[in-house]
Amino acid sequence: MTDRQKKMTAALAAVSTYMQQEEEAGAAHNNVVLPPQSHAGTLNLWGPSGRLEMMSMRRLIQMRAFARIR
Repeated sequence: MTDRQKKMTAALAAVSTYMQQEEEAGAAHNNVVLPPQSHAGTLNLWGPSGRLEMMSMRRLIQMRAFARIR
């Protein structure tokens, strides 16, 4: 075997081993059962507050734009 053939064989063996490990890890990951997450008890006020602030700023900008027309 030449040096190039040895390197090619080693690289192919490494890739094959890596792919096999990835398949095993994926199979193990699919078997894990995660508990259902319930968001019913949590209340996030940041989202509605941010949207309200954006609407307020847009309203003020529109009022300034229409005030210039008069």
